[in-house]
Amino acid sequence: MHTELRKLLSQDLTETLIRVVLITLLVIVCVRVFTPFSHLVILAIILAIALYPLYLMVVRWFGGRRGLAATALVLSALLLLGAPIVLLGIGVTGQLSDAYEKMENDTLVVPAPDPKVRELPIVGERVFATWSAAATNLPNLLKQHRQAIRGFAKKALGMAANGLKSGAVFLLAIVVAGVLMVYAEEEERVSRRILIRLTDAEQGPKLQELSVATMRSVAVGVVGVAVIQAILLGVGFVLAGVPGAGILALLVMFLGILQLPAVLISLPAVAWLWMTEDGGSTLFKVLFTVWFIVAGLADNVLKPLLLGRGVDAPMLVVLIGAIGGMVTGGMTGLFLGAVLLAVGYQIFMQWVDRGVPPTDGPA
Repeated sequence: MHTELRKLLSQDLTETLIRVVLITLLVIVCVRVFTPFSHLVILAIILAIALYPLYLMVVRWFGGRRGLAATALVLSALLLLGAPIVLLGIGVTGQLSDAYEKMENDTLVVPAPDPKVRELPIVGERVFATWSAAATNLPNLLKQHRQAIRGFAKKALGMAANGLKSGAVFLLAIVVAGVLMVYAEEEERVSRRILIRLTDAEQGPKLQELSVATMRSVAVGVVGVAVIQAILLGVGFVLAGVPGAGILALLVMFLGILQLPAVLISLPAVAWLWMTEDGGSTLFKVLFTVWFIVAGLADNVLKPLLLGRGVDAPMLVVLIGAIGGMVTGGMTGLFLGAVLLAVGYQIFMQWVDRGVPPTDGPA
């Protein structure tokens, strides 16, 4: 009797181990197959969730034809976002390549300052003297620090190339998001079933609603507004010839995620425009001054229009997610990290609140 029991236990243990090993191998293979597309798919899901209310409006305009509505929305998004992204990427890459080539040929120059710079209070004379020295003695300065500048230039070119790649992934994610929105109702039912299976029939739907609301709020109200401002100001910087247009646009995006005004970047650009002798005609300067100021203040109009409700996740959580995402995943990671960490924070806090009894106030 004991011998037969041992055999049965041994067989059960062997079968269990085989099943565990096979399931583990299957999971590993699936993860390795999905990993190259993970950023694209996750980004497309976030975009689909963020754009879905707008998609429903477009569906009503097209009389309920979901496929045609998705096509129109995707083409509009590619036109409105894709063209500026491509223009900004090409402009920044061209500027960096041109600057690197001029540095190698000792033909890189700094535009001379406008004499009006001297009239600035307190720092005018010092700024004018430093600027003039850089404009007249730049070749000697470059020779002294050639190796360091060359290494920085190569890194900058690499970052520009990664930025173009991330832009292409973003545009492709918009197309995938259009497909996801067409089948959104079926996908919602599947995700609800999965969450109910992982939790229970009560918490599953609540978790789904919380995730969608947080994701949409952060994606549209924080990251979306920051991206729009970065594109508007970045394109303006490129067209106006402002040095380091791509870096300035990235700083605008970071400030937007931090909920700080973009005019902290656009106003110095206006000052540069008026202080350089090569800044163009007066009409040119006036037009770009208006552009930089209006685009720098655009968040005051965009947030009330796009932000359906307040972002419950603290800004520190959003910032850490953005920076960490950018370090691990480039420009697309900047977008993904902020959204995913905010969603994770909300889910974690909901779990914490479930275990803490409600209180009416201090005893």
